[in-house]
Amino acid sequence: MRAHVMEPFALYAIKYAVNGPRTLGQNLQGGDMHEADADLDFYVWVAQRSDRVFLIDTGSSDASAERRGDGYLRSPADAIGLLGLDPARIEDVILTHMHYDHAGNLHRFPQARFHLQDTEMSYATGRCMCAPVLRRGYEIEDVVHLVRCVHCDRVVFHDHSADIVPGLSVHRIGGHTDGLQVVRVWTARGWVVVASDAAHFFANAKQRVPFPSILHADAMAEGFRIILELAGGSWEHVIPGHDPLVMDLYPAPDPALEGIVARLDLPPRRPA
Repeated sequence: MRAHVMEPFALYAIKYAVNGPRTLGQNLQGGDMHEADADLDFYVWVAQRSDRVFLIDTGSSDASAERRGDGYLRSPADAIGLLGLDPARIEDVILTHMHYDHAGNLHRFPQARFHLQDTEMSYATGRCMCAPVLRRGYEIEDVVHLVRCVHCDRVVFHDHSADIVPGLSVHRIGGHTDGLQVVRVWTARGWVVVASDAAHFFANAKQRVPFPSILHADAMAEGFRIILELAGGSWEHVIPGHDPLVMDLYPAPDPALEGIVARLDLPPRRPA
């Protein structure tokens, strides 16, 4: 009797905005505020195979990006059309956390179930939001929209680690926000971890130095160990949340999409 072979996901990063110029001190805790460093690139991710499609994060709206000084390149809801996907037909969205650049545009996905950690909803709607420094990453209308989705049975809550389908799981890391989760995806090159803001840059994870926007430094530091373990011990299988290197390292599915869409299920062109 033949053993079942798990179908791998194709995995894509789509770049939709940029923030810069930035300094090292803005990207690595304790870094020099006068030393120039990489811009922030903003992404959403798609995991796709014959039986399921998962959108990982929904990006920010153009209005939110403009208020916060981000250079908005394209709407993520429209950009998934480059992969032949219709936002109105997406059934599963994984929100790594509820910050404005990861959980905007929710109204563009009217059929979706939103997968979220219990602790992220509690954090984004609880007493911590009385502190301006902690709530500044959230857009109130995005949070309220997601609360409405809870009351319409459109939010699937997870507690720490959960297998959503064979070949795709979520894992709570915390650190950056209380309920930040990463997504582990089975691909043709093995397990790949979409780290989102558990590691903004490769440098954060490899040097084990947190990004300055942080709730619990100890959880973020432990998160670097966890995501590497989930990735089988290889940094080539970890995808940071905001690093411009992602577009340089990974090939586009089509030459016309170079710098816009990257194939993360294929090996990188060179080591990070």
